[in-house]
Amino acid sequence: MGRQEIPDDEYGWRNHWGFKFNWTPEHLKPKDLEPLIHTYDVVATECLERLYEISPSPSFIAAPKQDGTETTSKPDGEKQKRRDLYELLREHAATEPKVGRLWDEIHTVPEWVDWEQLERGQKVFFRYAGPVLMTLTFVGLLGGMTSGRAVETLDRTGGFGVDAVRRRLLETMQHTLDVHRDVASIRPGGAGFEDSVRVRLLHAGVRRRILAIQATMAASRPGSSSYYDARTLGVPISDLDCIGTINEFACEVVWIGLPRQGIVMWPGEIEDYLALWRYVAYLMGAPHDWLASPGSARRMMDSLIVSEMRPTNKSAALANNILDGLASQPPTYASREFLCAQVWWLNGPEVARALEIGWPGWYYYALVLGQCAFFAVTCYVNRSVAWLDERNVKLVRHILYQVFIRDKSKGGLGYTSKFPLKYLPSFDRPATQRGPGSAIAPGSKRKMSRTGRTAFISLLLATAIVGTVLWVSVRGVVRLVVAWAVS
Repeated sequence: MGRQEIPDDEYGWRNHWGFKFNWTPEHLKPKDLEPLIHTYDVVATECLERLYEISPSPSFIAAPKQDGTETTSKPDGEKQKRRDLYELLREHAATEPKVGRLWDEIHTVPEWVDWEQLERGQKVFFRYAGPVLMTLTFVGLLGGMTSGRAVETLDRTGGFGVDAVRRRLLETMQHTLDVHRDVASIRPGGAGFEDSVRVRLLHAGVRRRILAIQATMAASRPGSSSYYDARTLGVPISDLDCIGTINEFACEVVWIGLPRQGIVMWPGEIEDYLALWRYVAYLMGAPHDWLASPGSARRMMDSLIVSEMRPTNKSAALANNILDGLASQPPTYASREFLCAQVWWLNGPEVARALEIGWPGWYYYALVLGQCAFFAVTCYVNRSVAWLDERNVKLVRHILYQVFIRDKSKGGLGYTSKFPLKYLPSFDRPATQRGPGSAIAPGSKRKMSRTGRTAFISLLLATAIVGTVLWVSVRGVVRLVVAWAVS
């Protein structure tokens, strides 16, 4: 993008893509992180290979059912087959060594896990649910598209086309909500636990398929790397990619998303929230020791900004596809302009321009200010009163499950996903194409969305309060000046 690189041995305050941090000798330089693009989750990979031998992938075309399981049908009308990799894992763990190795690993609870701390970390998510979800969507997901290397893998799955992106994000929402539901959900056998293992197997499946396609091409055309160049890009869904994903759910919430919405977590909340995501990283086969303390976690986030933020044309294409897939859709019906304004607010102008996100105008930018004021007031008030905080956590948990997962009529997923390999990487599948640039429903500009109304009302109230305070202050100063002059 034509940016001037700062030497890694120049320490002090940096401004990189609009993110400010103090670069120290303890930070990991790009050359320190580079080996991690060539390492990956071997345990899950070997397990998956054995599961595929036990239950071979059908040679006919796979299609997803509404319940999210992988189903297939033959042209001659034979009975449909299903393959649930988690159930296969459970069934063969006792008899197959490579399968049992993964099963034993995920059921071995690390000594650093404190279930009470993890439960507190789960409540942090629902305590700040509104601004956290804005962060995950606009900083983690859309801002994450600035990682040009990781985008090469996402591009080949086909899951970020305009028509597919919304369903994919709802499935990710299911995993996120299950991870934070309650402590039973994240313990072995719980919904969040199972979701994490299923996603781990899904990642292994994507990696396996992309490398298999490239190997087939290389065999037919020696020296070819036209599909996926692993020497340059690294292994698909490498250890560094997984660190980056966990960073989006954990560190970027704490130190980027919430502060840019006017919210600062308490130190204890930060430790609890990071501890939860350290355990999730462990379940998903990702490196996790960097989450052992807030200091090391913050340094990793800074290091990833320096190392991985290198947007490409594909970054812009996928980012705009996400906006098109979400604009004017239930449950919020937020306009594309309002979504663009949140990208500009939460990521800053440098990232927004690099992703070719158009400037939405000052009106929508001001609406985001109103939304931030609403989030800040409600979050600070709720967390200050214990009984109100508990009530809010339970209420928000119920509403999010109802809106995003259970109620399909309101735009929810409508089923419990089993995270099958639904979007199959294929050499015949063209790279994800950029959408038309707008998914605004007819008449959407004439009718303000629910989120827009809330933001607009909050903006008016904040303006009125600030205006009143200024007016009273000015009058008080004038009276003091007049009184002093008279005396």
